[in-house]
Amino acid sequence: MKILVTGGAGFIGSNIVDVLISKGHDVVVFDILSAGKKENIHKKAKFYKNDIFDAKAVNLCFAKEKPQIVIHNAAQIDVRKSVEDPFYDAQINILGSINILNACVQNKTKKIIFASSGGTIYGECKTDAPDENAFPNPVSPYGIAKNSVENYIKFYSLIYGLEYTILRYANVYGPRQDAHGEAGVVAIFSSKMLKNENVIIFGNGKQTRDYVYVFDVVDANLKALSKGKNQIVNIGTSKLVSVNELVKMMNKICKYSKKAQYKAKRDGEIFKSFLNVNKAKRVLGWQPQTDIEEGIKQTLNYFKLKR
Repeated sequence: MKILVTGGAGFIGSNIVDVLISKGHDVVVFDILSAGKKENIHKKAKFYKNDIFDAKAVNLCFAKEKPQIVIHNAAQIDVRKSVEDPFYDAQINILGSINILNACVQNKTKKIIFASSGGTIYGECKTDAPDENAFPNPVSPYGIAKNSVENYIKFYSLIYGLEYTILRYANVYGPRQDAHGEAGVVAIFSSKMLKNENVIIFGNGKQTRDYVYVFDVVDANLKALSKGKNQIVNIGTSKLVSVNELVKMMNKICKYSKKAQYKAKRDGEIFKSFLNVNKAKRVLGWQPQTDIEEGIKQTLNYFKLKR
């Protein structure tokens, strides 16, 4: 099957590409390399270096390659940047995604798998992990954009018959995550600890997240190739881990002895976020396979090798 992966040089996208190629699929990568890295791109993947905001470049790629399925990962991924510059965030994440959807329809792409964000769409979580029926309450332009694209996808499905599976990710971590700029705390802490540099925690460290390992996310995408037609599906673990607990766990694994430094919490940060993943089990036959301690070990080993 020919599959086009936008953002295929990035953290999640490149890991998806590798596994797709190992399964015998013909893969095209479309990435501007703003966050992704060329070294991440599989040698057997065909590569287009372009921006999804460039409608002409998107249309030329689709017209030439005629992908049967699109896995849409390309995005402006920095939540703080979205707060500082909502216009730029909307250009890439909303208008860029509309370019992809238009190209899908014009070139008779069968299905789109969209990387959405359960970690931002639901907003502040209460006692129970939200399922897919929970009312969206994004508190950042990034989350607003992801929610908007979901609705555009449903529109394109209704009007043009484009099939979709929307995967709402929890906090994804693992090999190839960038430890610089806007990155997950696992990558940032891994880099700092292995260099014996100070770890900084914003806020009191009691804020909690649902951390899902990147290869479990890859597995969800593989299952979505043939399952989850016109469904929105949470992809996470339903388990809460505080930043303080995460640091303690990582300290033990990599024998880091410095005490974390605490700074004022950042504006707009959600305190508690986790996802109900029962639907993923039912609709995709998917459930997380990697507990966080094992995932942290694998991530730290990756960063050790990259030093």
